[in-house]
Amino acid sequence: MSLFKNSLSTNERQGAIKKKCHIYDRRPKLSQNSSDLRVRRTQKLLREALIALIEERSFDTITVGEIAERAMVSRAAFYRYYQDKYDLVEKIFEETIASIVSEIEPLRRAVINQFVSQATTLEWRDLFGKIPESQQTPEVWVKIFEHFEQYEKLYRALLGKKGSAWFVTRMRSYIAETLNERLQAFATALRHKQIVESRVFRDGFVPTLIAAQLVDAVTWWLEQGRPYTSRQIATDCYRLMCATLREVGGWE
Repeated sequence: MSLFKNSLSTNERQGAIKKKCHIYDRRPKLSQNSSDLRVRRTQKLLREALIALIEERSFDTITVGEIAERAMVSRAAFYRYYQDKYDLVEKIFEETIASIVSEIEPLRRAVINQFVSQATTLEWRDLFGKIPESQQTPEVWVKIFEHFEQYEKLYRALLGKKGSAWFVTRMRSYIAETLNERLQAFATALRHKQIVESRVFRDGFVPTLIAAQLVDAVTWWLEQGRPYTSRQIATDCYRLMCATLREVGGWE
């Protein structure tokens, strides 16, 4: 009997030890989650502070100290996550763009597949001449402007008169580079690769032109208080892009 009792006592002790170890095993995970929440909260405060300050005055006059003070965090906390205010804006841009790209990628592929299956025999000018006549604007374009609407405060602050010229240039460059890649893939899929190999595409003029039109349209739309719906402004910009692509198809 005593041996049996000792055995029970040993098992109980082992169970208690395992339970205690399990609790300790969970502590790093809980600590990590708490740390992640603190990081996200601090970054959110800094970004909101930047937007609030831009709405008050020019981005160029804002200092890191003012951003940290408005966010009610230390300068050390700011530099823990960002190199300077430009790095903060860059991170905001990268994350918002990554979000929209992941959202619209399936729609973009669907549009390309539709053209590949239905329009591979059309000439370049005919291809873009027929698109605007359709009442249905590709949902990928609508999604883009719905994104700008969702983050209206951010884009209005950064693209507006008190915003960042650096951000405007960065956004235009990104859109131009992305558009150039998409046009290359689109033209190749439709067997019109010679178009994007032409001078105006090859030197980046056309993608840069369309990117500038898009950024300026977004800026105007937001500054005017969104007088058109997301779908309407998307349709207008889509038609403008198509008209440009149709026209440059005949250039040498």
